[in-house]
Amino acid sequence: MLLRRNLLARPRHIRLFIRQLRTQPLNDYPQADASYAERPLPAYGLATPRELVRYLNQFIIGQENAKKVLSVAVYNHYNRVRANLSILEQEEQEREAVLEGFVDPNSGISAARVRPIRHPTGASFRPTQRIPLFEKSNVLVIGPTGSGKTLLAKTLARVLDVPFSVSDATSFTQAGYVGEDVDMAIQRLLQAANWDPVRASMGIVYIDEVDKIAKKSGGVGTDTSRDVGGEGVQQALLRMMEGSVVTVQAKGAGAPEPPPPGPGTHPRSGQRAPHLAAAKPEMYHIDTSNVLFILSGAFVGLEDIIKQRVAKGSIGFTANLGAQSFEMPRQLPFFTSNRKASSNVLNHLETSDLVKFGFIPEFISRLPSITTLSPLTVPDLRRILTDVKGSLMSQYQALFGYSGVEIRFTSGALDEICQKAAERGGGARGLRGIMETLLLESMYEVPGSDICHVLITEDVVKGVAQPGYWKKGQGVAFWEAWAAEESNNGTN
Repeated sequence: MLLRRNLLARPRHIRLFIRQLRTQPLNDYPQADASYAERPLPAYGLATPRELVRYLNQFIIGQENAKKVLSVAVYNHYNRVRANLSILEQEEQEREAVLEGFVDPNSGISAARVRPIRHPTGASFRPTQRIPLFEKSNVLVIGPTGSGKTLLAKTLARVLDVPFSVSDATSFTQAGYVGEDVDMAIQRLLQAANWDPVRASMGIVYIDEVDKIAKKSGGVGTDTSRDVGGEGVQQALLRMMEGSVVTVQAKGAGAPEPPPPGPGTHPRSGQRAPHLAAAKPEMYHIDTSNVLFILSGAFVGLEDIIKQRVAKGSIGFTANLGAQSFEMPRQLPFFTSNRKASSNVLNHLETSDLVKFGFIPEFISRLPSITTLSPLTVPDLRRILTDVKGSLMSQYQALFGYSGVEIRFTSGALDEICQKAAERGGGARGLRGIMETLLLESMYEVPGSDICHVLITEDVVKGVAQPGYWKKGQGVAFWEAWAAEESNNGTN
């Protein structure tokens, strides 16, 4: 294994790196002292899953189950990497102790070790009490568009002090065809690790839009043509997620251009130039056995597959068939539950549904941890619009503030914006589209004018009124108009 070879080559570097591996936020690290590298592996210093969820709550609304799954996966990934490296370090120390015990300190010559020949007795080998190497648990995140899948990955990348790369599966193709190979995900991870193969072999790879590599079914010629962007990519990712050595070429490492031949030189046919014989690009070998893979996608059409599996059958001329008769499965056929059925069909997901969607069983078996994201409700959209860090409302207020303009929204206007976003669909991305359309006239009229205050009311969002504008020195009137609108909304 490559990680073992790297450990043999650089035991001190690995030993120092193990003791500095942690999952605390970047701004919460304790001050390192000179004696820290000499102490054994600490039992503390890792950000717990609860602390990671608390950090994610500052930026992401809802999706509690997905936050728990990702936080536990990251926490266990760090513990697994630390444990595996500790085992390898212990084996290296024992090997060094055995070698050093038979070397003469004066002459430096090791004595020959003569052992009597042991005849086989048929007894089994003695079982060792070593801790086995821990295997990883890759994660699959499924949810509708705009529910926060990509934002979860970006937020984790900011809080973790570990190489973290984000790739898009839509551009992946099978090796040898036009497009990106799956090895590009490892190359991006190596770039995030500042071209350090040791740190890169312990990082996290996030692949978005993984549902686009499902097997193509139906259509003309699908039985005879090769699916280079579907099953071929799944086979390549299969080996990488299980654990393989990926060869990555260094950045800018290529064969140098041959100099122009000088006068009187006539290169012979088939003879290689001597200055090009030793010119080889620098290659990095990354072992993905300790790399955590997080895959996500919208999986459009998966809900219909789940409904077909769990829907109740019925007969008759007026019977509802297919997805219209979908209902929560009940434990007893004669019992009618009073609980409200869950609106998220993805909660009933099984691996057989993913296989029917277009994924091979071997690929799904490498993703033992599967979590789903729920569609955002109107209250969730309201909190995304105003409450979270870097909210959409604060972005537009800061954008107008650069022009010296103050913009305010009434409570009724915010509720109407969220209601429109829920009807349009698209989750949190639908909010930005509505805001751009709503503020188009204001962003066109305000810059370069004497307007200093802008008020957006519920009628403005509905399209029956124009935004209110106030010039410099009319701030009191602006605040009175905003207070009047708020009081009207409260009485209604």
